[in-house]
Amino acid sequence: MGVILITGGSRGIGASTAELCARQGMGVILTYNSHPEAAHAVVQKIEVAGGKAVALPLDVADVSSFDGFGEAVKRALSATWGVSGLSGLVNNAGYGLFNPLESVTEAQFDGLLKVHLKGPFFLTQTLLPLLQAQACIVNLTSATTRVATAGVAPYAAFKGALDVLTRYMAKEFGERQIRANAVSPGAIRTELGGGLNDEFEALLASQTALGRVGEPEDVARVIAMLLSEEGRWVNAQTIEVAGGYII
Repeated sequence: MGVILITGGSRGIGASTAELCARQGMGVILTYNSHPEAAHAVVQKIEVAGGKAVALPLDVADVSSFDGFGEAVKRALSATWGVSGLSGLVNNAGYGLFNPLESVTEAQFDGLLKVHLKGPFFLTQTLLPLLQAQACIVNLTSATTRVATAGVAPYAAFKGALDVLTRYMAKEFGERQIRANAVSPGAIRTELGGGLNDEFEALLASQTALGRVGEPEDVARVIAMLLSEEGRWVNAQTIEVAGGYII
């Protein structure tokens, strides 16, 4: 089923996606920035279950490192799977910032921009020569682009821009039979933004039609579908995976 690359694959949605895709027969390259031990634990879990995975370091905010990273991906593809291309790219790496508009600093703004928009743009550009025909790109966006939530304006703005960029990727890469879609999670039990305390989780669950917050695997299942043959006719879409959040 090919080899996919997932940025930010050491924890949360990225880790769940890596494990699920490996169980479905895909090879997995996952990246990490500050948690190598967590990334290698995901690799070990995949290998124990009979799959193949490689963890590579990557700071998606550092565009100057992308050429070297691309070379590392080529070496991993050849050494581990004996192939030269990727069948999927998941731009998942990210972090949250909860801060009112009036107190957001330029440094905080620029940090979010680099990770959530500039990084996916130029990383996809760098890895495009490695993406095989009929490959799939999945960009992780957010339900905050649809529902205004106080304190996350820069994060939501860049995720909204990534939604738009996804459609342009689908349009421009279509001649190569490469699909591009966005997956937009709602409230998910991850460590993003410091995680959920009991009070905040209860509030989010009360605002969700299905009465709970989501688990990372709820999102991973949709990503895996898009990467697989089952998603071959889904293109240029943003799919919200939120259990009916504020509808």
